Amino acid sequence: MSEVSLEESLKKFFGFSTFKGLQKSVIKNVLKRHNSFVIMPTGGGKSLCYQLPALLSNGTAIVISPLIALMKNQVDFIRGLSFNKNVAHVFNSSLSKSEIEEVKSDLIAAKTKLLYVAPESLTKESTISFLQKIEISFFAIDEAHCISEWGHDFRPDYRNLSLLINKIKLDSIIIALTATATLKVQDDILKNLNIQNAKVFKASFNRPNLFYEVRSKTDEIDGEIIKFIKGNIGKSGIIYCLSRKRVEELTEVIRVNNIKVLPYHAGLDIKTRAKNQDSFLNEECDVIVATIAFGMGIDKPDVRYVIHNDMPKSIESYYQETGRAGRDGGEGHCVAFYSKKDIEKLEKFLSDKPIAEKEIGKTLLDDVVAYSEILTSRRQFILNYFGESFDPENGDGAKNDDNMRYPSPSFEVETELILLLKILIETKQSYKQKELVKILTGETNALILSHKTHLKSFFGKGKYKDKNYWTGLINQSIVLGFILKDIETYGLIKLTPKGDEYIKSPFNIKMKFRFTNKIDSAVKIPNVIEYDKILMNNLKDLRKKIAKEYKIPPYVVFQENSLQEIAIKYPSSTSELSSIVGVSEGKVKRFGEPFLNLINSYVEENKIIRPDDLIIKSTGSNSSLKLYLIQNIDRKIPLEDIALSKGMNFNQLITEMETIVISGTKLNINYYVDEFLDEDSQSELHDYFINSETDNIETVIENFEGDFEEDELRLYRIKFLSEIAN
Repeated sequence: MSEVSLEESLKKFFGFSTFKGLQKSVIKNVLKRHNSFVIMPTGGGKSLCYQLPALLSNGTAIVISPLIALMKNQVDFIRGLSFNKNVAHVFNSSLSKSEIEEVKSDLIAAKTKLLYVAPESLTKESTISFLQKIEISFFAIDEAHCISEWGHDFRPDYRNLSLLINKIKLDSIIIALTATATLKVQDDILKNLNIQNAKVFKASFNRPNLFYEVRSKTDEIDGEIIKFIKGNIGKSGIIYCLSRKRVEELTEVIRVNNIKVLPYHAGLDIKTRAKNQDSFLNEECDVIVATIAFGMGIDKPDVRYVIHNDMPKSIESYYQETGRAGRDGGEGHCVAFYSKKDIEKLEKFLSDKPIAEKEIGKTLLDDVVAYSEILTSRRQFILNYFGESFDPENGDGAKNDDNMRYPSPSFEVETELILLLKILIETKQSYKQKELVKILTGETNALILSHKTHLKSFFGKGKYKDKNYWTGLINQSIVLGFILKDIETYGLIKLTPKGDEYIKSPFNIKMKFRFTNKIDSAVKIPNVIEYDKILMNNLKDLRKKIAKEYKIPPYVVFQENSLQEIAIKYPSSTSELSSIVGVSEGKVKRFGEPFLNLINSYVEENKIIRPDDLIIKSTGSNSSLKLYLIQNIDRKIPLEDIALSKGMNFNQLITEMETIVISGTKLNINYYVDEFLDEDSQSELHDYFINSETDNIETVIENFEGDFEEDELRLYRIKFLSEIAN
């Protein structure tokens, strides 16, 4: 199929003009009948990667999904796009006998293009025998991380999918999809499904706007957390704790310090949990203290910090939880408090688990320890963990962690690195990190004694350095690629080709790592946004009050960047207020008076010395272009023609229009929006924007999960802001 016809098919079946991200490449690969493995974040449009190929292929695509509710939603969505309600069906335990017969009849008649099946259903001989009778285009395995015992949501029924698929149809084409997968999980999925030849499509895990910081956990932790929150007054934050008891305890400490805070954990009743979550989303409280039960469905874009009172059980959990900060691309500060005692407690919890589960849990904890104790780039460590390379000096967000912002000195390690690598060879690479450290420092355990390693000449050759030194050296050598932790053997340390080459041709090398268990509390990170935090908090409170009076979202009154500029410049008159980016004369007339009263009172009470002159920032659009766009839109000229006349592409035109509207000028584009969005769609979008805490476009796209294309959402946002805000 040509690229043109593929775009036409997208428009025909889904109403979209362009593909998102990796979608097109994945779809082309599936249509060429090649196995595919897709790792794409939530909101990236994974479903379309198998839905469109299914509609374009002969036969029926079998979609394996773990959740009945998810299946039903997708079937309803596909049916809504088609005149044929038989185009998609669910086949699971929720169906009656008559419904099952109807589904089978449609499949035999080749009316159905997508059949959603639970993995449990595939284990039934009756299901297998029936599916053998129909033409199958390919198998799609959604939530593929459920296959892996190393995944965060392991489902035993997923482990047998490869056998079941081959039983139904030999040499089937498979597309596996997941929102997150470590290298181990990715490897496990490919091996278990026997699709090692699959082409892998993987989006980046880098979140350059997040600042990563690890602090030593001491008895003063409560005071440190309170100090941090008070240094970020008015900003939204989440604090994660491993136990319900600690959630309640810390919530009370924060509350008595006059901070708006609420708890969230599974021990609270459903109504209380829902109420507390809504309060956080609606800015009625600044801080949520929670167990990991909180956050899975949270779509709050302006969470400015995530604090881990306790280190989580895996890097994957840490990545997911810190990922709830700065989803709008703005500031996101991630602080974790680390203590060896906490890790030891988690290890004790594993002691009663089956051996395999215990080994997996211990290996995951070792990675958490290594992350906490490194002195090099934390971002590089996280991205390496997910199989992604990163330049710690020049990569996007390279300086955005405590180690890179405030670097520690390096130490010469050539002699010790050679010793470590040679001992790996001498011991035939059969030990984990803990045993290697013991061998180097001359200690024994049952495993070392059973292998008689304590009798070897190299035993104890590194005792002139302590255990912490060798632990740090091993961790850093893994990050730099001289050795690796073998995922297949639960963490045996292996030599890499780079390490082998270093033994043959050693050179001077310096590394950074800690020699002690104690992590010094991080140097205070300077706040890069130099606005008056107290005034900013007061402005946000006033904005929320006015928004309630007008029954509109707070961002419609003034956007956050406008408030930040106000908190820098302290405008005292209507003319000065209208010079703030995003504040039109109409907004000044509508909302200006109470804000000016607040600002002037605050300046007087606190004896603030205002800047001598207010710098008027450019809107990013020159005045002649702005005037041209306004005049032609008033004449109802098609937007494509306007873009063409100025030598712009459509995306550039929308960006210019957004700049104009955000700066406070109204654009009436109803004539254009009405052509591609019907009344029901506009009503749905209006309800979303009027009730949303943010108009951040990435958040909006993620919320609608492909129901609208990006251009439609951006254009409707322009219409909405013009009518409601300007």
